[in-house]
Amino acid sequence: MGGALEGIKVLDLSRVLAGPWAGQLLADLGAEVIKIERPGEGDETRAWAPPSLPDGTAAYFLCANRGKRSVTVDITVPAGQDIIRRLASEADVVLENYKVGGLAKYGLDYASLSTVNPRLVYCSITGFGQDGPYAAMPGYDFIVQGMSGLMSITGPTDGEPHKVGVASTDIVTGLYASNAIMAALIARGRTGKGQYIDMALFDCAVATLANVSMNWLVGGTVPPRLGNAHPNIVPYQVFGCAGGGHFILACGNDRQFAAVCAVVGHPEWAADERFATNPARVRHRQQLTALLKEAFLARGRDDWLADLDKAGVPCGPINTIDEAFADPQLIHRGLEISLQDSRGQKVPLAGCPIKLSDTPVRYTLAPPALGEHTDEVLAALGLDVAEVATLRQHGTI
Repeated sequence: MGGALEGIKVLDLSRVLAGPWAGQLLADLGAEVIKIERPGEGDETRAWAPPSLPDGTAAYFLCANRGKRSVTVDITVPAGQDIIRRLASEADVVLENYKVGGLAKYGLDYASLSTVNPRLVYCSITGFGQDGPYAAMPGYDFIVQGMSGLMSITGPTDGEPHKVGVASTDIVTGLYASNAIMAALIARGRTGKGQYIDMALFDCAVATLANVSMNWLVGGTVPPRLGNAHPNIVPYQVFGCAGGGHFILACGNDRQFAAVCAVVGHPEWAADERFATNPARVRHRQQLTALLKEAFLARGRDDWLADLDKAGVPCGPINTIDEAFADPQLIHRGLEISLQDSRGQKVPLAGCPIKLSDTPVRYTLAPPALGEHTDEVLAALGLDVAEVATLRQHGTI
């Protein structure tokens, strides 16, 4: 059996991360994804190096473009626009992340392409959406992390706000976008019509504030920056220990807290009215945290982790990236994969985490070279060798 999205054709006009992340997920799930790139340059992340493969392809590009075929098209010229329209007429999905109105001047916006293909699902990803006072502003993950409030709750209490260590708003927007695309495809199965999807980094960043945003909406108090601590659960943070190591303690209920107290040799803390319940522990966070910090300095990280785990308390180490990829659980789950590209290069990749029993993820193509599939895609579109040669001579492809 093929992938879950077998038979779905996606025209991916996006670049950098949010859009390509959505397109890669659709490819992992079995869709045919054609990535449209600028002739001679391509997706700018191809050059965001080091590190890179021996041929110079940046690791950044590799993270979001497996499973796709690369076709170079200059969409600023009529011949290139015609190619896109012809591809869109056969596609199920168009995915793009140009500035608001950026494709309308080329006749490649939803209003134009939906007349060619009424069944088309067209997904636009921008920084702030298609309307509103910020619609014309460019979308940068770092800036959106700041504007959404995410950075205000990230970082040490007594330090400056921090961004998340990966472009999280790009990633979650890509995930929301792929969900929206699949929902629109299901709806099309009922109605026979495609539709337009308006995705914004800012919207998605705010939506994923989850319990923190609800703390503000319900409690009326601006959530503080707590470093590695949790706003609603105590103790739920990083602790230092002997030898300079650190570990994570994720104590989620009163029973687990009592177990922590027993492990550190202070069972009486569990009966202390300041700490007996989670609401009390949240109110007396500073007093309890000071006691635990002192207690955990008595022994090394691995000793504490072994005893806490034996006592049924959630805990874990803080791995570096190399340690994470060496973890036996990651290895068992197959989250590191390797694909060979058309040039014979071995490309290491982080795999897709989705596990489907009947239509599993399949890795069919390594991230493509720039324009690698242009000739074959255009030939399938009906262009003969002479037409393709002329387009190349004119710089259209």
